[in-house]
Amino acid sequence: MKTSKMLPSITRIAKYTLTDEVRQKSFLIMFLLCAVCVFLLRGCYHGNYLVNGQALDTATVVKALSIVTFHAIGAGVMVITALLAMRIFRRDRNEGQQSCVLSKPIARWQYVTGKILGLWSLSVLFMFILHGIIFVITSVNLRIFMPDYLIASLLCSINLLFVVLAVLLLSLLMPDIVAFLCVLGIGAVGFVADGIAAVSQSQIVQATMQQPGAGPRSEVTWWKVVYFVWPKLLGVQQTATSLLGNEPVHGFGDLYPFLNVLLYCLIFGALLIWRFGKEDIS
Repeated sequence: MKTSKMLPSITRIAKYTLTDEVRQKSFLIMFLLCAVCVFLLRGCYHGNYLVNGQALDTATVVKALSIVTFHAIGAGVMVITALLAMRIFRRDRNEGQQSCVLSKPIARWQYVTGKILGLWSLSVLFMFILHGIIFVITSVNLRIFMPDYLIASLLCSINLLFVVLAVLLLSLLMPDIVAFLCVLGIGAVGFVADGIAAVSQSQIVQATMQQPGAGPRSEVTWWKVVYFVWPKLLGVQQTATSLLGNEPVHGFGDLYPFLNVLLYCLIFGALLIWRFGKEDIS
């Protein structure tokens, strides 16, 4: 009975959050701009790819181009999600929405959960539509169907949940813009660290850095520890895009980014509910 009473409250709050954000002019402008920019990429998807006069395999080039576009869309939607999340509590508080909702028999954790689900659902739908435009372009222009592209998009939804939780939590502890910049910094550091790690693992770089007569380096360093525990947002996207190349899953190494981000989501979610419970709602 308790569960049957709690779920409708959470669902109503989530639905209100989603529709309220969609009605905002700023959101509509961002969505239209992103959709137009992605649609304009259709000029890059054609059947004639030549390098030094040699024709390239269309399917291979399209997959490579689609992967680059996939990462760009994923990163862009994470930034937009952070912008949406950073002001949600402040706006509800200023408009008296928090007081109105919490004056009813609705627990604070239900209100927070509804807000999380509403923002997450909106951002997932946003990203799925943009990825869907690429899917339609490749299907119509080149007759290359990539259903895995849409599956990969859904897998990356965990990154958007991380962004929503992190920004909402930090917005209770610091100014909204600072919360946004902090999460943006977390993502940027993770992307750069993954890039450096990928380059450092190449044989050429390892041979260059290896000094003659130098002994074996320590396997565990502070850099490796920090890199291992840092949020693996790019790792999630890379694992998701591996579906496009039909690459097999290589055990724990490919699953770790998802487990890493999921653990952060659980921790941030618990901290968010705990911290919001101490907020002074007036």
